[in-house]
Amino acid sequence: MKTSRREFAQATGLFSLLAAAGYLPAHAQQQGWNKAAFEAKSMDDALKALGGVGVTDSKDIAITAPDIAENGAVVPVAVASKIPNTQAVYILVEKNPNWLAAGFNIPQGTEANVATRIKMGQTSNVLALVKANNQFFVATKEVKVTLGGCGG
Repeated sequence: MKTSRREFAQATGLFSLLAAAGYLPAHAQQQGWNKAAFEAKSMDDALKALGGVGVTDSKDIAITAPDIAENGAVVPVAVASKIPNTQAVYILVEKNPNWLAAGFNIPQGTEANVATRIKMGQTSNVLALVKANNQFFVATKEVKVTLGGCGG
């Protein structure tokens, strides 16, 4: 069956209307945005919003990011976790106004290796926070920024 652009647009519009009205399946609603975590102003606030109470340093987390970022508006960061049963990977920036820059849920049986680009307002520590077996682990890397990306 071939779908025309018009039929696709109508179906998309209908889905958007249902989503706006709150008629999404329960599991789709649960996959929502964690506003409190993304508005966190400290590591403790972010950890609390993510459901954690303590964090342990780990050498099984690798952060790949430039030592010097020439443009803080687009800093490439990758995180790989070798911790068994990794459930989620979060990227935090210590000196950004809101610490949490990105979050990724890792389906069971999936390799915990993520990459993205983040904004950094100034030279700062980038933290990789990994949730595994309902515990939190962290690794840190300093990234020097020569041109700010958060309004700088």
